[in-house]
Amino acid sequence: MNSGAGNSPGAFKNWGALPPDLSRILLIDDDPLQLRVREAVLRDAGLEVYVATTAESALALLKSGVGPTIGLVVTDHIMPGCSGAIFVHALREVKPEIPVMVISGMPEAEDEYQGMDIVFRAKPLPPPQLIALVRELLAKSQRSGS
Repeated sequence: MNSGAGNSPGAFKNWGALPPDLSRILLIDDDPLQLRVREAVLRDAGLEVYVATTAESALALLKSGVGPTIGLVVTDHIMPGCSGAIFVHALREVKPEIPVMVISGMPEAEDEYQGMDIVFRAKPLPPPQLIALVRELLAKSQRSGS
């Protein structure tokens, strides 16, 4: 297994690709650098990634024809116009069963997600941990039929 050592995008190519029906992720972050880095890490790991920079655009994507193909939502906590917790409440109305991972630089924000059935991780989240957790949650999504 690749240790994830090194900073090059190619460092994660040996993780192996998941079948296409397991590899669709919606990644939400209003910080363009964070969004691009996470997107590159996940794509390089063989995952299909859709991106959104606001909660509104994420919800619109989930309500579109692409929505049924999304197996996991990975979101930041702080977004323009709403918090990740408010977004997750709205998301649960559209796709109540979908696994959600919240990544935040504010560890104390985890309390806002009590009872929402999400996975919360504090930044920084090293690429190998991000990839492993995403794969685990996508597998859960596939088992539950999300």
